[in-house]
Amino acid sequence: MSDLPPEPDCAPGAPHPRQTHRLIGQHPAERDFLEAYTGNHMHHAWLITGPRGVGKATLAWRIARFLLATPEDDGGMFGAPPPPETMDIGEDHPVAHRLHALSEPRLFLLRRPWDPKAERLKQDITVDEVRKMKNFFALSATDGGRRVVIVDAADEMNVNAANALLKLLEEPPENTVLLLISHQPSRLLPTILSRCRALRCRTLEPGEIAEALHQAGVDPGDNAGPLAALAGGSAGAALRLITLDGLALYSEIIAIFAAHNDRSRALKLAEGCVGRANADKFSLLLELIDLFLARLARTGLSGPPAPEAAPGEAQLLSRLCPDANSSRRWATLQQELGARSRHGRAVNLDPAALMLDIVLKVHETAAKTAA
Repeated sequence: MSDLPPEPDCAPGAPHPRQTHRLIGQHPAERDFLEAYTGNHMHHAWLITGPRGVGKATLAWRIARFLLATPEDDGGMFGAPPPPETMDIGEDHPVAHRLHALSEPRLFLLRRPWDPKAERLKQDITVDEVRKMKNFFALSATDGGRRVVIVDAADEMNVNAANALLKLLEEPPENTVLLLISHQPSRLLPTILSRCRALRCRTLEPGEIAEALHQAGVDPGDNAGPLAALAGGSAGAALRLITLDGLALYSEIIAIFAAHNDRSRALKLAEGCVGRANADKFSLLLELIDLFLARLARTGLSGPPAPEAAPGEAQLLSRLCPDANSSRRWATLQQELGARSRHGRAVNLDPAALMLDIVLKVHETAAKTAA
């Protein structure tokens, strides 16, 4: 077992994005960048946006590999090389090897640091991490050539770090490209947004999610449909569902809400999420309940979503939400329970108590709908 600390920019059970050479589903964003490069319209800062788990970091590392491995036009006697038609860089290329080992001197990776005293990752990217770039630029300038900075994720910078990065965006070092990965651009300073050119990554189709899982060494088997239904177009979310047994959790949620006041079953589910070791599983449980309520609210307007995410789901959704009036009631409950869940997590409420409260509210709403 490795003694190295976990990497904050890597999903559990997946290879790090720097180890993934093939990008799935984000060809329009890659094309936009390549056209800017070949058309001499390169910007010094790029904001790569989109939902979590759709390939933003893979795109950033792919761009970094391309920029650092592609020779620059030095005005030599043979003229400029022909413009590249692809961003593919072979896995055996020296730059690819150095990036894989995080030993490339012309790349700086800005991400949440490890706190050795607390033995965990820090919650934010701190200003001290941004300040380390001053040394990076001083040292890398002696090697010449292009330099690349990857920020993963820009949303995780605290205020001081964001302001320090803004100064860099306002006066960027020569021949440097900054790649900012953002899951929620609305959380960034408007002045940071205004100084970046955007590359938007889209959600993935079910077949692309299955392809991305295979690339990560995971076989979804017969669960490709349910995984796609719950993952919301995110391969990262699908992998998390597999890692934390999310399909079984969702099936149990369906069974609990289909039953009439089965407190013992709800308690058993909650007790399986108690303790620090199960914090990720408990977070996923609450997210799946929220997703269930969202799918339930949509059913009264457009019918049960397809495919089913669990056996019996379509029948339950149709029974609990038969019309538009029911949809409004369930949508209101989703907002209310979402706020309760966030508050419960903030004050470390016992998972069993929170789960029982959620089940009670769902059954109360179901009774009003049936009345």
